[in-house]
Amino acid sequence: MWHRSSICILVCLVFVASVAEAERPNIVLMMADDLGWGDVGFNGGKIIRTTHLDEMAKAGLRFERFYAAAPVCSPTRGSAITGRHPYRYGVFFANTGHMRPQELTLAELLKEHGYATGHFGKWHLGTLTKTEKDANRGGPKNVEHFSPPWENGFDQCFSTESKVPTWDPLLRPTGVKGDNWWDPVVDAKLAGAYGTSYWSSGEKVTETLRGDDSRIVMDRAIPFIRDAVSLEKPFFTIVWFHAPHLPVVAGPEYTKLYAEHDKYHQHYYGCITALDEQVGRLRAELRELKVADHTLVFFCSDNGPEGNEKAPGSAGGLRGRKRSLFEGGVRVPGLAEWPAKIEAGSVTSIPAVTSDYLPTILAAIGAESIGDRPIDGVSLLPLFAGEMQARPKPIAFESAGQLTLVDNRYKIVRPEQTSKREKPAATPAKLDPKSFMLFDLQADRSESNDLAQDHPEIVGKMVATFGDWQQSCRDSLAEKDY
Repeated sequence: MWHRSSICILVCLVFVASVAEAERPNIVLMMADDLGWGDVGFNGGKIIRTTHLDEMAKAGLRFERFYAAAPVCSPTRGSAITGRHPYRYGVFFANTGHMRPQELTLAELLKEHGYATGHFGKWHLGTLTKTEKDANRGGPKNVEHFSPPWENGFDQCFSTESKVPTWDPLLRPTGVKGDNWWDPVVDAKLAGAYGTSYWSSGEKVTETLRGDDSRIVMDRAIPFIRDAVSLEKPFFTIVWFHAPHLPVVAGPEYTKLYAEHDKYHQHYYGCITALDEQVGRLRAELRELKVADHTLVFFCSDNGPEGNEKAPGSAGGLRGRKRSLFEGGVRVPGLAEWPAKIEAGSVTSIPAVTSDYLPTILAAIGAESIGDRPIDGVSLLPLFAGEMQARPKPIAFESAGQLTLVDNRYKIVRPEQTSKREKPAATPAKLDPKSFMLFDLQADRSESNDLAQDHPEIVGKMVATFGDWQQSCRDSLAEKDY
């Protein structure tokens, strides 16, 4: 079996000669956790204060149809750094599988070409320790899933395996019965350990971890960026916030902004506003460092909002929520800002997905290829330039028995969920077109009108396309790409 370092040597990046090294953009990938499409002001949200995200939307490109590659977090995160659907390498669901050593990540590819690479926040693509119990799977019982960011191309890390409270991230207050929210810890001596730690290149981090978790994450990301700028190195920075994943906790300065709401909503709304402030802090820092014009910044969520319609998160009128392949589970807030290349105030209804990050970024630095392995994303550079009239290929999804294909206009959905979240059968079952629903997303964003019986020819063609893609994923899962 080839080791990743060997693959990185064998699979070369071919650079376009006209792209000077000084012109290669810095890259920042920001991601919220369980943020709903309708939670943000730039998508019409009226309650939560997202001032800085709204400013970012005005300064760059707002996607009306931006998709997470999966309706849960781990698979989406894998797609963001590989350009490939997670069913190709065994990350089928949250807390399932890990980043395989044979996969090529953005961090590895960019590091080979002079980029400083850093990961800050939630990882959720493998465990971070072999020696002690940590988070959901970390420790001696799951050493086969040890795949931390520092073994996936990241020079500097400040990472957790999975979720933490969004305020005082390492503490679990005593006497709290609910699972969704709690008030901040008053006396740390009376609080228990939450059980998930921050790690930096194999070492546990224990200092300066009180207060807002989004700020704590950005406290580490900004010095990394400053160091790279001082060394005149391009940087690739991932900032994957934990907010607003449960348990939501917000400090008093944030909950008081939403005092008219119940406690659950106060903390949910408050931790999003706290996250928003850190987005503004990052954007201000890039301007202060005079690198903003040549920095490509993406923002999205890893999936739709948690809970049901009574929970605080808003899918903005879309059908479904987290864990669903209806739009509310996978269509998420999406922004891109790159002043040198993206016209301020741009808006697009062309669908895009987290798998597009890798081909877009490689194209932006002049890289033409990463070899023959299938890539599910497409480069968005033509979209940034106003030259893309439609998405050149559809977006396919598979999750816990649900199957979906999204094209520029139509979407097919087989919504039957199963409890099976592990490795699927090596040979996909024959697909019955009659088991799929069909929606015209241009006319019916809420997916309320099933057109399958009216247009069986469209369903049949899209099911055939999906079947080819599904078999390709099974081939990848069998390691035929390596």
